[in-house]
Amino acid sequence: MSPIRPAILNLAVNGIAQVAGLGLGDPDIVPLWFGESDLATPKFICDAAKQALDDGKTFYSGQRGTLPLREAIRDFHKRTIGRDIAVERISVPGAATLAIVTALQCLVESGDNVVIVSPIWPSAFEAAAVVGAEIRFARLEEDWNAGRWRLDLDKLFAQCDARTKAIFVCSPGNPTGWVMTQDEQRAMLDFARLRGIAIVSDEVYGTLVFDGAKHAPSFIEIAGEDDNLFVINSFSKPWAMTGWRIGWLVHPKSLDAQMKVICIANNTGPTSFAQYGAVAALSPEGDTFRATMLERCRKGRDVVQDFVDRQNRIRWMRPEGAFYGFLKIDGMTDSLAFAEDLLLRARVGVAPGSAFSSPGDAAADSYIRVCFAQDTARLAEGLKRIAGAI
Repeated sequence: MSPIRPAILNLAVNGIAQVAGLGLGDPDIVPLWFGESDLATPKFICDAAKQALDDGKTFYSGQRGTLPLREAIRDFHKRTIGRDIAVERISVPGAATLAIVTALQCLVESGDNVVIVSPIWPSAFEAAAVVGAEIRFARLEEDWNAGRWRLDLDKLFAQCDARTKAIFVCSPGNPTGWVMTQDEQRAMLDFARLRGIAIVSDEVYGTLVFDGAKHAPSFIEIAGEDDNLFVINSFSKPWAMTGWRIGWLVHPKSLDAQMKVICIANNTGPTSFAQYGAVAALSPEGDTFRATMLERCRKGRDVVQDFVDRQNRIRWMRPEGAFYGFLKIDGMTDSLAFAEDLLLRARVGVAPGSAFSSPGDAAADSYIRVCFAQDTARLAEGLKRIAGAI
């Protein structure tokens, strides 16, 4: 008998990685598959990290991130959502993906379940599987009349039982661009408090919203410092730092001491010199860059909207945040095969909709995801290739 856990043996590479593996690095492919802009990290951030290297900042740092970085994160939340978070609630374990794993490690034991609002970035439910959770999906519903995705809270709550340890939600959503309202967050928080369930909220795209707000509604605005709330954030998207692998976690203040141990066990703390780049990202110059990124996304969204308007088999619900087009293609029933065919025939890379939901979700298989945080000419060329293939 193998000592390897069945949950690990049953893991499979998600559809995004499968498609990208066929053409990653090929210069002839227009890559719209990953969740990243085509902008390189801005120079002022790179310069800060380079200076840290030159200054010998290559030793271990604080297990949960340096104090200046955690204070800068606190100040970021203060100016974007108007909340002054205690530094004791902020940990920087490494990448945002590791922040997800850390949150789930605090909550899940074998036999527990996590209810996940989908469609969602596959690393969310992959992380839950890795820590041993049973995964239950509560799918957003398409409201084509209103032109937006809708969360049925009653159906979500019905998925929870005595073994539910957490509800996982991503807003603004990847891949849908759906933004959860503050009223929906209050209802979820009230339910979670009543049932003793934690909320894990991925708010990585919080500042990438198109309604003029500084930040999408955040659970931090309505929760107490010792509520069972874990909020994930990252430098990857707003500051074009995907390769830096640095993000943070806002957690209950009562876990201050325990987080030191968990962060040591998982990663011994984040990369030392990368933290200096992260502090620079949270400066006023970084706020200016975030505004530039948002405008780039707004223009990309307009390019996709113009493309969709000219198609007779492609629809979408115009995203309220993040930087993805989740495109429904009438008549498509196998999004992975379609994405692989697009790559080979049309030389454009997209993410299959099946990667973002439960196995067997036929509705998800009628979608593909494209990232529109791109140069508009390159984005338009990629979309043109998709239309030609169809």
